[in-house]
Amino acid sequence: MPEADRFSIRVDRLLLVATGSLVAAQLPGQLSWVRRQQPALEVQVVLTRTAGRLVSKEALHVISGRPVLDDAWEPGSDASGVRHVEWARWAGLAVVWPATLHYTARLALGLADSPSLLALHCTDVPVGVAPALPPGGWESAVMSGHVAALNARPGVKVIPPRPGLSWTTGKADGWICPPLGSVLSELDKWAEERRGTDERP
Repeated sequence: MPEADRFSIRVDRLLLVATGSLVAAQLPGQLSWVRRQQPALEVQVVLTRTAGRLVSKEALHVISGRPVLDDAWEPGSDASGVRHVEWARWAGLAVVWPATLHYTARLALGLADSPSLLALHCTDVPVGVAPALPPGGWESAVMSGHVAALNARPGVKVIPPRPGLSWTTGKADGWICPPLGSVLSELDKWAEERRGTDERP
């Protein structure tokens, strides 16, 4: 990856939420590269139900060094009731990679019907959202409204996708999120700039 020789972030704990875009299948390779660049980085991977059908939990467990968790409430489990609180407090940085239009909409509308959404609403650490969308998705009025709503929140940044191959159409009319390392670097730099602005007299 072109950014390999300059990748670093200032935090040591990452909450990484993956949603049900086909791009989620690339997560093991993306995360492996990130951890090779920054071996001390602790990563907690959380998969939505659809993402869990696209990528191997076992592979992500080995790469991250932590059990991969489902983005779901678990009836009868004491741990699931405080899961969102633990994630919100534990993270030094939180990223949704990839983010579907559906998940982005739920986050933008303030819905809190899953542990990850509730954690992202309640955390005080920087939150990055990296959408991966079908043809027409990024340009749509609905997505534009959700992006504006999220970017208006303190501590939240949407990292725009890049044009890429759509497996549905076979053309370069899809929208692919940037590599995970690029997203983390951009979010970390943005958060540092915001801290500097907040500290000015």
